[in-house]
Amino acid sequence: MMMLEQLLECNRRWAEQMKSNDPEFFLRLVHQQKPDYLWIGCSDSRVPANEIVGMLPGELFVHRNVANLVTHTDLNCLSVLQYAVEYLKVRHIIVCGHYGCGGVSAAVAGEKLGLIDNWLRHVQDVQLRHQDRLAHFTRSADTLINKICELNVIEQVQNVCRTTIVQEAWRRDQDLTVHGWIYDLGDGLLKDLHAAAANNRELSAAYALSLHRATSEHIC
Repeated sequence: MMMLEQLLECNRRWAEQMKSNDPEFFLRLVHQQKPDYLWIGCSDSRVPANEIVGMLPGELFVHRNVANLVTHTDLNCLSVLQYAVEYLKVRHIIVCGHYGCGGVSAAVAGEKLGLIDNWLRHVQDVQLRHQDRLAHFTRSADTLINKICELNVIEQVQNVCRTTIVQEAWRRDQDLTVHGWIYDLGDGLLKDLHAAAANNRELSAAYALSLHRATSEHIC
């Protein structure tokens, strides 16, 4: 394991490399933040948002929490969402989960972990909401968990779209699309769950399509 001094040294080398590649990089970064994307993802350390989409600092506005949840009482997430939509004017919001999510696994197993149990109740609600669809995937624990990971992303896309923030943005015809993706730790690839909506007219159809695809496709 790296000592803290090594982390600082790695930072110095990274900064020097960035300046060597682009002498004006940090000067531009100080004076502007104009990302087109808001990423709402899981806190898992194996899913570094900027890196897996090949973006540099300043190109992706990021919010992360356990199991990539968007709840209507989470003022932290809602504040990030409001700032991204109303001030940064992002054009795309990406809710990104990942297969094998520890938060989802803990929720499905019903483990008693303490305070976080209250947070993971939202994942259990997703499982209960779709228990009929999930009945076909109970032979393999890993497949069941991965299907719930997908369904959780789809539900969080709906939650984002139904916030007053996104609803007001669409009402004023702001160019804003909400997407649902999932990341595979096994190969490093992202998968589009076809849950995207750019207005209320698309929302119900996108939800139905994404649910159908998620519960009819097989995860290898």
